[in-house]
Amino acid sequence: MESPLEALRVSAPGRAEQVYLLLAGIFLGALVMTNAIAGKFFVLFGQELSCGIIAYPVTFLATDLISELYGRKRATLIVKVGFAVSVFVTLVVMVANYVPIFDQSPVDQQSFSTVFGLLPGIVFGSMIAYLTAQFIDVQLFEFWRTLTKGRHLWLRNNASTVFSQLVDTVLVVTIALVIWPQVDTNPNTTPISGSVWWNIIVGQYLFKAGIALLDTPLFYALTAWLRGYIAPTAQEGVLVT
Repeated sequence: MESPLEALRVSAPGRAEQVYLLLAGIFLGALVMTNAIAGKFFVLFGQELSCGIIAYPVTFLATDLISELYGRKRATLIVKVGFAVSVFVTLVVMVANYVPIFDQSPVDQQSFSTVFGLLPGIVFGSMIAYLTAQFIDVQLFEFWRTLTKGRHLWLRNNASTVFSQLVDTVLVVTIALVIWPQVDTNPNTTPISGSVWWNIIVGQYLFKAGIALLDTPLFYALTAWLRGYIAPTAQEGVLVT
């Protein structure tokens, strides 16, 4: 008799499982990239912005899609997995930063420390902010879903994301760019000033909130398309709505 594990080895994943894995992969990839490139800043319309905001809004879109298609439990699971992945990436970078450097290394130690020196603080701050904001996002999404009895998709998408991203922005900027450089022993990292802290928070939040509002049509389109795509395999018991 074939065991459940053997059955998994030979069975092909259905559409519902494929879509879930794709959304989970996009979410985790965006999360890792957000932390990796967050140390570089640019100016847009007079506001200081971290490059991390390029990928970070994708994480909220992915969790909202997972929550809408698969339910709160699956969305919460991927948030926890993202936390574990962030810890793993941080440990790898810290080890890479402290191993002795080869004399002819294309990247010298100071450059590497400057680029990745803030990463542990960014990831530490991101993990606290991320866990807090993502759990708030998932809970608020389900709250609005229940309150509106499944109607007004735009409301639960925007109301959950806009508030959770405010929490996220304040926490990650404060921990990563103010607190961490004060306790870190890396001479290449320094804390930002109060005025810069305020400008970054305002700029980052306005950008995130704007993207959250603009992605509503995309959220509607993806939800409708994915529902139709995975509907034939809904009987597998994977899809929860």
